[in-house]
Amino acid sequence: MSATTSSNRRFFAAFLLVALLVAGVASYYASSHPDGLEFVAEKTGFLHAAEDSAVADSPFADYGTSGVDNERASVAIPGILGTLLVLVVTGGIAYAVRRRGTHAPVDAAA
Repeated sequence: MSATTSSNRRFFAAFLLVALLVAGVASYYASSHPDGLEFVAEKTGFLHAAEDSAVADSPFADYGTSGVDNERASVAIPGILGTLLVLVVTGGIAYAVRRRGTHAPVDAAA
């Protein structure tokens, strides 16, 4: 393993650790105020007409984890899982684009 590969792995490991730490800790301190649409609905008087979403009984509805009594853990779990999902999807896309780009034919006219 070259020094560059080792350095890259350390960087990505540190990045992952920081991202998960921020997602797990900062999610607890996120605003407790309603989101923009809910705020406007409350101010203009049509909040009473709101209906539950089709996924209102999902395990992570309302930015928490159902069945977890600890409030900090309840909001940290979706933050961490969401961060992991985003990193896996974007990493997969970046890997696929990079791999496809290395096998593309070189245009001799360029």
